[in-house]
Amino acid sequence: MTALVVLVVVVAVALTTISAATLWWMMHAWGSPEAYESINAPRTDRPGLSFSLIMPCRDESERVMAETVRRLLAQDHPDFEVFISLGHDDEATIEAARRIAARDPRVHIAINHDEHKNKPRQLNSTLQECSGDVVGIIDAESLTAPGLLRHVDHTFRREGADVVQGAVHLMNLRSRWFSLRNCLEYRIWFRSRLHGHADNGFVPLGGNTVFIRRALLEEVGGWDGDCLAEDCEIGVRLSVLGKKTVCVYEPALVTQEETPDTVAAFVKQRTRWALGFMQVMAKGEWRKLPTRRQRVRALWLLSQQYTVAFAGLVLPLAVASAIIGGLPILAVLIAFAPLAPALMTIAFEIIVLHEFGRDLQVRIRALDYVWLVVSTPFYQLLLAAASLRAVGKYWSGNFSWEKTSHVGAHLEEVAA
Repeated sequence: MTALVVLVVVVAVALTTISAATLWWMMHAWGSPEAYESINAPRTDRPGLSFSLIMPCRDESERVMAETVRRLLAQDHPDFEVFISLGHDDEATIEAARRIAARDPRVHIAINHDEHKNKPRQLNSTLQECSGDVVGIIDAESLTAPGLLRHVDHTFRREGADVVQGAVHLMNLRSRWFSLRNCLEYRIWFRSRLHGHADNGFVPLGGNTVFIRRALLEEVGGWDGDCLAEDCEIGVRLSVLGKKTVCVYEPALVTQEETPDTVAAFVKQRTRWALGFMQVMAKGEWRKLPTRRQRVRALWLLSQQYTVAFAGLVLPLAVASAIIGGLPILAVLIAFAPLAPALMTIAFEIIVLHEFGRDLQVRIRALDYVWLVVSTPFYQLLLAAASLRAVGKYWSGNFSWEKTSHVGAHLEEVAA
């Protein structure tokens, strides 16, 4: 009995710490009026930089790629080029890309001939063809706002930035049972959490709508061609070098994309991210961050997907053990302690969902709020499954690239 009491108390304290810390990071942008306003994109002036936009593609539909390119070409910035980055063995996508590129001279085709295919290798080979002052990464299914490049251009020059990270939102809230939670997760990350990390000098960059000075990319040797989380990895290296990253957010300028189209696709995507984070953690560059506080926060962030999944799985077990196991009253009360930050998190997410609908002009129904709460434990199970799968792949040495397919579900949502 004593051993069970100790186990329940230790687990409960750990879960409470994890849940409270997660909630704290989530609420960064809402912590004060200054924080809420400071992350908005600045007003624009006359552009002064040139841009090379890389759109990495593999096994993509022509419909999805064509709409992404159309949105890019609608930018009101006067100086940019678009590269559709492809693998030499992806013949169907190459043919579709050539048809798209033939419509506008600003669109170019870049072919990667590496035997081992993945996103960072395609980015590195395309980087050699770029001529712009700034290189931007735009995923194949992304819908960009017309004024994005002007705002990014101004941010680079006004802030003296080395990197500008834009915001990405998923739009198809109701395509699958997990889509609503997935959309909200992106909202909180790009609206709040990423800005908190930038303020603390450690930024795991996103892989979409991220802009880096070309000279800096060439200086650091581009992306890690073997890392499945190349965005996070290069963010770590640039943070270690003390480079300045500015995160911008404005509802009218967010890039819109879609959630994975099946549970299997979602788990594979999260497995790839988790496996990439494990690679970044093992590589150890984060240990070179100048302060202990930065290193601790980096370790927390790189391992957080596992701790959050652990919390979601173990919390019900801890509560059940306290009730069924006939433990002392004090132990039972401690076992229920993690529920407080967990319930506060759900309440906060309900508010964020309302704000998401307001800012993105998406109608949020009463049923959506109910489903947000009901789907929480099942979403945690998916995250836990992906983390466990990543651990298995890591120890077996399987670092194959499981690409997320794009079906264009967000196109219907945005049109509606």
